[in-house]
Amino acid sequence: MKKSTVFAFGLAAAVASTGPAFADKLDDVIASGTLRCAVVLDFPPMGSRDENNNPIGFDVDYCNDLAKALGVTAEIVETPFPERIPALMSGRVDVGVASTSDTLERAKTVGMTIPYFAFEMAVTANDKSGITSFEGMKGKVVGATAGTFEAIALENQVKEWGEGEFRPYQTQADVFLALSQGQIDATVSTSTVAQANVKTGKFPGISVVGKAPFDIDYVALFTNREEYGFLNYLNLFINQQVRTGRYAELYEKWVGGELPDLTVNGAYR
Repeated sequence: MKKSTVFAFGLAAAVASTGPAFADKLDDVIASGTLRCAVVLDFPPMGSRDENNNPIGFDVDYCNDLAKALGVTAEIVETPFPERIPALMSGRVDVGVASTSDTLERAKTVGMTIPYFAFEMAVTANDKSGITSFEGMKGKVVGATAGTFEAIALENQVKEWGEGEFRPYQTQADVFLALSQGQIDATVSTSTVAQANVKTGKFPGISVVGKAPFDIDYVALFTNREEYGFLNYLNLFINQQVRTGRYAELYEKWVGGELPDLTVNGAYR
């Protein structure tokens, strides 16, 4: 057999051994014409419903922007905090645009992008509790939305204090209702959520009383961790949102005030 024939045969065998090419999630979403986003809709101003029951908020607009960039239609899938990752794993959604903290533990299950938003933490108290600061929560009954960054941090703080009680709740609305009714004395939430809930007037007798000394909560978009093509696209999309000024525009629309920096000093992002 000639060398050229042997080479051609070997090349063909090598190509064949690689197996068929499979489209990734990015191709699937584009082909389907729809981007299904998991969004938390009891977390204003990131996600909520207007008077006509239509989804609104920063995360809703962010999903719509992403769908527009992909050339597809956005589908908002209402997803409570504890169901965000299960919704992805069960195939109900393609991506989480759901204010999800980029923890190393979550990254064992899903693929997380660079941060697209950053939250500071605030203390909101029942006016009758006498709490005027973070330290004032010591020995009190406190609560937060189960599974969130602030809930984990607050529960650990209660354990460190060695007194008081921590109560987990299913949704942010449940937390602020319990706070208004005096079932808990205080909660820690993002400053955006705290201010938004106080301003609604739906939860009388509560006030934002100060900041909580927890780390800034950087949140990421997420999808299946093996979908490298889709993750690369999502990272570039977030970068483009900042570079074009759209991130600043959405922040001013839904939150207002000083724009949070999405980078960490002294570290790559």
